[in-house]
Amino acid sequence: MDKSFEKYQKRRLRSSYFSVIISIALVLFLVGILGLIVLKTNSITKHFKEKVAITVFLKDDAKNDDIKILQAELKKAEYTKSVTFISKSEAAKIYSEEIGENFLDFLGENPLKDAFDVSLKSDFVTPEKMLEIENQLKIRSIVAEVSYDKPLIEILTKNITRLSFWMLLFSGLFTLIAVVLINSSIRLSVYSKRFTIKTMQMVGATKGFIRVPFIIQSIKLGIIGAFVSIVGLLLFITYINKMVPEIELLSDYKILGILFVTIISLGILITWISTFFATQRFLNLRTDELYY
Repeated sequence: MDKSFEKYQKRRLRSSYFSVIISIALVLFLVGILGLIVLKTNSITKHFKEKVAITVFLKDDAKNDDIKILQAELKKAEYTKSVTFISKSEAAKIYSEEIGENFLDFLGENPLKDAFDVSLKSDFVTPEKMLEIENQLKIRSIVAEVSYDKPLIEILTKNITRLSFWMLLFSGLFTLIAVVLINSSIRLSVYSKRFTIKTMQMVGATKGFIRVPFIIQSIKLGIIGAFVSIVGLLLFITYINKMVPEIELLSDYKILGILFVTIISLGILITWISTFFATQRFLNLRTDELYY
């Protein structure tokens, strides 16, 4: 009978530990995803900003030497990421493929112009800086027109600013929720041993002596939960990296290192604090209050 009861208690204890580990792992996994987004915000915004391009249309009478000089200057410009020259014949071919018919047969001549597609560095993709670049290019004698999507730039800039604010807000809120959820799991684990705590106290054990084994055990569970969440994050990051390789999640070892160390530290810190206060509560209760 005693052996049967002992086995039951061990199964119950293992089940309790498993529940705590899963709770910690799930919460830290979600915190990790949020942390990854916060840490990679600059890379993500840079990726989208550098998709923006300015198209510089050239006049029909522009000389080849002048075009080459402008191309060389654009390549050396501080705002340029890459420059692609598109001749009017290439542009006509691309446009014909898009509309599904050769519009030159209908018009009889090519109304399109030679142009440069200039991809910009992310730091220069703001309404003010792009307007400045536009004005610099317009004064060139061979430039007919400078074109880019102004409404898109304004929307992109506003949304990035809003995103940064909300990400910081959600980070703080979610960290608080993580603390509360992990704390609840730890409190339930300690609650199941409240009579053991009181028995040890009644036979003369000090509060520190009683508390230490619970804290050590909880920290172990926190570390295990953190490593489980890290495995989940690595699988998640690998999947996202395959879908959007430009973000380069797996190659950014510094950010991944910061993220994983933070997750492990949170797992240790939250479980330590939660266990300390949970055991303290039951140590301060009277024996008759343990039943409520």
